Amino acid sequence: MKKLGTLALTLTLLAAGGAHAAEVLEETKDQTSGKSVGSMSGMMVGAIGGPIGMLVGAGIGALFGGEAQDAAGLSERAYKVRTADGEEKVLRSPNNELVVGEQVETRGNRLYREANTLADARDSYR
Repeated sequence: MKKLGTLALTLTLLAAGGAHAAEVLEETKDQTSGKSVGSMSGMMVGAIGGPIGMLVGAGIGALFGGEAQDAAGLSERAYKVRTADGEEKVLRSPNNELVVGEQVETRGNRLYREANTLADARDSYR
């Protein structure tokens, strides 16, 4: 029984993602919420045509939902970053306004300012 608990703890710790360093390359737009609302609306309308209609409606709704959000100017912030291993990703950060060249941490699919950057910013407000 103790071996099973140790194995479960080991696997949990290995599977837990850590924070990774990255550098902001550019700011981009994110239409995730518009796509999801459009997809859900399209699926409901497409339900009239049955299961195939639901799938087609969801796909078309996702396309138009993202475009509608962009046209309304309601796009959220996302950033193109280069990770420490050289990979380029687009990650969301709706609550943080970052600048190009800033060093950040990635946790999952979100960006956060590095701890030393926060300490420097806190010192400048005094």
